[in-house]
Amino acid sequence: MYKHLFGPVPSRRLGMSLGVDLVPHKVCSLNCIYCECGETTNLTTERKEYVPYNEIIQELEDFFNTNPNPDYITFSGAGEPTLNIHIGKVIDFIKSKYNIPVAVLTNGTLLSKPEVRKELLKADLILPSLDAAEHKAFKKMDRPSSLININEYIQGLIDFRKEFKGTLWLEIMILPGYNDDTENLNQLKEAVLKINPDKVQLNTLDRPGAIDKIRAASRIELENIISFWNLGIVEIIAASAKRKEIQSFRKDIENTIIETISRRPCTLEDLENILGMHVNEINKYLDVLDSDGKLSTYRQERGIFYQYKL
Repeated sequence: MYKHLFGPVPSRRLGMSLGVDLVPHKVCSLNCIYCECGETTNLTTERKEYVPYNEIIQELEDFFNTNPNPDYITFSGAGEPTLNIHIGKVIDFIKSKYNIPVAVLTNGTLLSKPEVRKELLKADLILPSLDAAEHKAFKKMDRPSSLININEYIQGLIDFRKEFKGTLWLEIMILPGYNDDTENLNQLKEAVLKINPDKVQLNTLDRPGAIDKIRAASRIELENIISFWNLGIVEIIAASAKRKEIQSFRKDIENTIIETISRRPCTLEDLENILGMHVNEINKYLDVLDSDGKLSTYRQERGIFYQYKL
């Protein structure tokens, strides 16, 4: 069991992906209302050594001594990876040792910093997000650190696209009532044209987010946005793969989760502590249970609780 690596897990976009988590749970520059990992506990733009570089390298070396290569090594997790000052060094290490593509899932807010843009240049695929191009919607939906300015945020994405030679997929989360009106969609389209990503991926809510009373956009609503934009590079992120058919899916883990939440409802954090697994891995099993109609959720002060439907 590793402290900073998780998986490989089946990704909807990256195949079998080995996750690298560079910050503790919910250290982030945003506190998005839709985050399935819950509320941000440390809302910050401060970059520092949240996770020691040597620990990450030791875990990577140990993993590759005993495991086959994944499709991607992906910087992600339950926080913003670019907050770690060593992300560039870790990417350099991976590129010097392993012939495996590197992906970075980032909210993109720190790309306004030249040093962050430079550190990500050796990655193969960058997947930043942009949910709103207007201050009011951005603040309401992503609840950013007070130090983040929407115009600087977008300019950082524009500047990075000009400098980066790899592939850039821009993810936009659509929440009805927050960013899907004509004004917001027009401003998002204008920002997309300036950023010039290789692809735009529309996403929406899978399971309960950090607050109540938000809903997922329907497939029709997402398709209407694609038609409205008429950009030619926009796609809908497909629903979760048939994960039971993927090699890494383990029935014993699914059964353990079922046995646990049948006896008492649990939060993601509870399951993380019980199973000793990363929340991203636990989510893939919850995806399966949810798609089978075997999962119910409710919210209490401590967070979202998952319960097995008997």
